Amino acid sequence: MNWNSDCEPDLIASLMLLWLNGTPACCSSRYGLSLLSCYGFFVAYALRVNLSVAMVDMLNNTDASGNTSKSVCPAHPSPARPIYNHTASVYDWDSETQGWILGSFFYGYILTQIPGGYLARKYGAKWLLGLGILGTVVFTLLTPVAADLGAGYLIAVRVLEGIGEGVTFPAMHAMWAFWAPPMERSRLLTIAYTGAQLGTVVALPLSAQICFYLDWTWVFYIFGIVGIVWFILWALLVSNTPSTHPRITEQERLYITSSLNKELTLSGDHIPWGSILTSMPLWAIVVAHFSYNWTFYTLLTLLPTYMSDVLGFSIKENGALSALPYIGCGLLAVLGGQLADYLRENCFYRTVVVRKAFSLVGMIGPAVFIVAAGYTGCNYILAVAFLSISSSLGGIVASGFNINHLDIAPSYAGILLGITNSFATIPGMVGPVIARALTKNNTIEEWQTVFYISAGINLFGAVFYTVFGQGVVQPWAVHNPHSHGN
Repeated sequence: MNWNSDCEPDLIASLMLLWLNGTPACCSSRYGLSLLSCYGFFVAYALRVNLSVAMVDMLNNTDASGNTSKSVCPAHPSPARPIYNHTASVYDWDSETQGWILGSFFYGYILTQIPGGYLARKYGAKWLLGLGILGTVVFTLLTPVAADLGAGYLIAVRVLEGIGEGVTFPAMHAMWAFWAPPMERSRLLTIAYTGAQLGTVVALPLSAQICFYLDWTWVFYIFGIVGIVWFILWALLVSNTPSTHPRITEQERLYITSSLNKELTLSGDHIPWGSILTSMPLWAIVVAHFSYNWTFYTLLTLLPTYMSDVLGFSIKENGALSALPYIGCGLLAVLGGQLADYLRENCFYRTVVVRKAFSLVGMIGPAVFIVAAGYTGCNYILAVAFLSISSSLGGIVASGFNINHLDIAPSYAGILLGITNSFATIPGMVGPVIARALTKNNTIEEWQTVFYISAGINLFGAVFYTVFGQGVVQPWAVHNPHSHGN
């Protein structure tokens, strides 16, 4: 049965049920972990995207007022403001070099995806995730020095940052395998992973302000300090499992462990690699993840460039407008998580129906609006609106294929996420390079081609996942012949 006609559209009821069961969400350890994880992903994405804005200011193509010297559309006049501070070094990097610099992060990022999932399962996720982000923080602080040494050094530093961040999502998925009750997965994970959108929303406009009033080097110093603060809190407050958490209540500990004991198969070191790699539900997630990320990374890395070179926004305006799409993305991700678990728990929709529906909306919607954005010409209000709607609708996939790993194989969720995220990192590696190669003249027609490519890939992924996706624990994820009966 897919749904119950007696279902009342009251999301508060599901939270009230937790109170009645003696396992309230408020002040609980699992929601505390979710919030601190949100902060962690805020740091990770702030460190990832700040270069996209700083890059505009690092290039030797701006005038003293801070407006771009050339763009397809007329530059937008801005009100009187302090003198634009442009005291840091600038560089003569062509569009191809810019593409390689922006994409280099993902060449390191892809290397630690699968190892991250394996190591988190074997040794615990806390320190792997914490030290991974700390490593990214350290190399972020070294970015200005690397840029002065040359583009090659900057690319190397970005690759090392990617290596550090590559463990974050697999390790977090591995941790949620122990911490997230099945009927709270969408809520807990969307809160945690919304940190990625928050990091983008804050980093883009704040980076622009920092570039304007200080200089681009301070973008990396300030966000690096924010990352160090997070690591201290993470080290002091987080535990790998509910069983090892010193401050969790016994009620909550029993609630979490009892809800997961039928799904987890964690004894022994045996991993059914053959079954994993031949699992069609896993490949459905791979294709969807790859497809969605092509559009996501195209906007993430190149939207500030599009705002500057095509729409004619200054560095100060650029950051705020580039961040706007991710505000809606974060909001819809959180609201979608609440709705997804409500539909599953209270309305009795099957998990697979919810995951596929949310994936369809979150992939087809962005494809339609990113293409529409390419036909707005110099109507910058409409262009920003369509790009914002495109990214906002993308937030819905947070409750779709994005957490489907925990549905089909919670015991191996970190490893599965490492596999799917390895493929999903490829768009970040090649997308900016291809996009910049296609937009050497920065014409609107060239950018339309970039948007069409993104939309087409997105649509293919949505259809593939709808056909082959699943929502139940797979047999190979439960039965472990090497578990010796445990």
